[in-house]
Amino acid sequence: MLILPKKLEMSLTCNQLLHKHTQVWREATVHPFLEQCKLGTIQPEQFNTWLLQDYLFVVDFTRMVGRLLAVAPLQHFDVIVGGLSALQEELNWFEAKAAERSLALDAHKQLTCQIYCDFMYSLATMPYPVQATAFWAIEFAYNQGWQLPGTMPEPYAEFAFRWGNPSFTEYVQLLEQQADQVLQNTSVTIGHQAEEAFLKVAKLEKDFWQMAFNC
Repeated sequence: MLILPKKLEMSLTCNQLLHKHTQVWREATVHPFLEQCKLGTIQPEQFNTWLLQDYLFVVDFTRMVGRLLAVAPLQHFDVIVGGLSALQEELNWFEAKAAERSLALDAHKQLTCQIYCDFMYSLATMPYPVQATAFWAIEFAYNQGWQLPGTMPEPYAEFAFRWGNPSFTEYVQLLEQQADQVLQNTSVTIGHQAEEAFLKVAKLEKDFWQMAFNC
């Protein structure tokens, strides 16, 4: 009788990824761009570059979340659909902030932004646990990035509150729970893919802050 080898499985959590890659995650969420927002010393052209490029990023991020919904288990719909609704409001908010600064939103994506958007598009070919991990990591990076510096002066306080407020923090925690659910007893291959996606998000977040800081 032919005995098939047992499928190799592993259990992985978002928290394990954070503890395993502490320094990498710190570099994704602690940056001079954010520190200078806190100090009120960030230059207008630096902040405006970030705002325009982040708007373009959020457009593609919204599309990514839409694709995620197509493969998500039904029990995850409520959180994902809620996130999509919030993203539509966020795009409207970005448009209002750009108008206040007389910025045209038809700008071209800088290379760093384009690379990040290409990565998000590529996630559609990955198993759902990988997509869910990346989704959580992207949102958590902003949640921490805008919280960690502490209280910011105007006009940056509004931006810090948008991604650092308690409601958004609770939403990110729900994304973590959903990612953890589908990472339990997954295959070793998918577990490694999820870890690679987490590390890719961390690198891209670091690069995105640096892109604006170096403008």
